[in-house]
Amino acid sequence: MNATYGFTSTVTARPGMGDQLVKVLLTALDEGNPASTEYCVTFLISQSAANPDLIHVAEGWTSEEDHHRVFAGPAAQAIVARTQELAADATPYTDFVPRGGKADFDA
Repeated sequence: MNATYGFTSTVTARPGMGDQLVKVLLTALDEGNPASTEYCVTFLISQSAANPDLIHVAEGWTSEEDHHRVFAGPAAQAIVARTQELAADATPYTDFVPRGGKADFDA
């Protein structure tokens, strides 16, 4: 499947909580969670090398509608709630339309 909708987000964790925030965000890949669905075709969590409390999220979805539907579910809302507990500030995001690229990595 191809991504036709995506977004990036930067989350600043509470001081010293960056590693914990990464762990929570990566649970989205677990069976039954949002990034494990066929609708999520790109899911990348990155941590700043200079500031480990600065976390970057990049996601690509089959459609904006699929993203909103999946994130309205209880599994996604539980991850969002845990993320908000660890976040020091609001989480601005930028939506985009993927045009191509490559992702191949092991966490």
